Amino acid sequence: MSAQHSSETANDLVAELGDKYVWWRSTNDAHHSEERILAQAMNLGTYDDIRRLERTLGDERLAQVMLKAQPGWFSDRSWEFWRGRLSLALGRAFPEEAPRRSFDAPPS
Repeated sequence: MSAQHSSETANDLVAELGDKYVWWRSTNDAHHSEERILAQAMNLGTYDDIRRLERTLGDERLAQVMLKAQPGWFSDRSWEFWRGRLSLALGRAFPEEAPRRSFDAPPS
């Protein structure tokens, strides 16, 4: 699905979802990045919010969020949902697992 709205609408959606899904302050009192807000909404969002993300931002932008995700941003369940959804929509593969924190990684 391609983005259909203006960037101002996208900015408004990011701000709204940030207020809804990011309830903690960043460590340096700066604003959270757009990628962090979008990842949090992708991870915890309602189905209606997910559809709004897809309509407003498009699959390519959401794929960029996945590929730039930091460890802990996506649960296994959400990662698998988005990996399947975006792989199908974009016709390309995504990593099988979300980025992990080093203490979650299996021993080498």
